Amino acid sequence: MAKYGYTVIYEQLEEGGYQVIVPALPGIVTYGRTLDEAREMAQDAIGCHIRGLLKDNEEIPEDPFAAGQPVQEEITVTV
Repeated sequence: MAKYGYTVIYEQLEEGGYQVIVPALPGIVTYGRTLDEAREMAQDAIGCHIRGLLKDNEEIPEDPFAAGQPVQEEITVTV
């Protein structure tokens, strides 16, 4: 089994929850009611996408931002 790392972007929605996109894998858009659920949904969507590419003998895109880069998140604090 191979491991793949991808940068994901979480957008907090006004109506609640988080929309998730994966810039290196166009077409992947998912949603979670909480940030944890959004992460799980993103992981599942990426896995399904990669399994489909492998099944079709297509190239697995690399994420130029994920290799060797730290995980980035915005943290908001109220003081």
